[in-house]
Amino acid sequence: MSVAGILGKKIGMTQIFDDRGDVHPVTVLKAGPCVITQLKTLAKDGYEAAQIGYVDFVKASKINKAMTGHFAKSNVPPVRMIKEVPIEVSKPGQPVEEAVKAGDRVLVDIFNDERFVDVIGTSKGRGFAGVIRRHGFGGGPKSHGHMFQVQGSIGASSFPSRVFPGQRMPGHMGHAQITVRNLRIRGIDLEDNLILVEGAVPGPRDGFVLISKAKAPPRERRGFAGAATKDALKASKKAAPSKKK
Repeated sequence: MSVAGILGKKIGMTQIFDDRGDVHPVTVLKAGPCVITQLKTLAKDGYEAAQIGYVDFVKASKINKAMTGHFAKSNVPPVRMIKEVPIEVSKPGQPVEEAVKAGDRVLVDIFNDERFVDVIGTSKGRGFAGVIRRHGFGGGPKSHGHMFQVQGSIGASSFPSRVFPGQRMPGHMGHAQITVRNLRIRGIDLEDNLILVEGAVPGPRDGFVLISKAKAPPRERRGFAGAATKDALKASKKAAPSKKK
């Protein structure tokens, strides 16, 4: 048994080259180290999960008495952030691992056998924004005498005599929980607890993210390796039924 996720920080973006010389934009994430602060059991809580915390320096004065007692119960140091992640049971045919317990460390090596991960982060807050920035509206005429950055009419007076729910209007933009699924792992650094994933990750630099094993990883296409790739046109003609004379 092992946990299926880990807390981390977004370091930034860079690019790497593969063996074929192709460039890939990657996001560098500092995954952990984390520690299990509490275990949720089926008998006591109704579900099984592990509560993990991101190990980082926290002043004792910043921790209230309730959380101080919570950490002392599991004999773990104060942590920066706490999240719950599911517990992954070993698959049939694989060796049975030891059961996880409170106080165990969670490191980036849980992704050694994985190819894709799901990342949950909080997007950058943009404040109060209009419809042009928030929803990409085109605006009105930009000549003299026009206010082109307004949305205009939002509902006729005769019909429907009201505004439909879900009408796109100005409002708070950003600072929302965003989940990006199936990011390909391009590299893992076990010494510095770094993981490189291909693509962008929501949130600013030094923003906290939750990295978990992909729930529905994509299926790899056969022969997708440059010169060995099948010709789609020839394959379709070969698979087409022959016409009877």
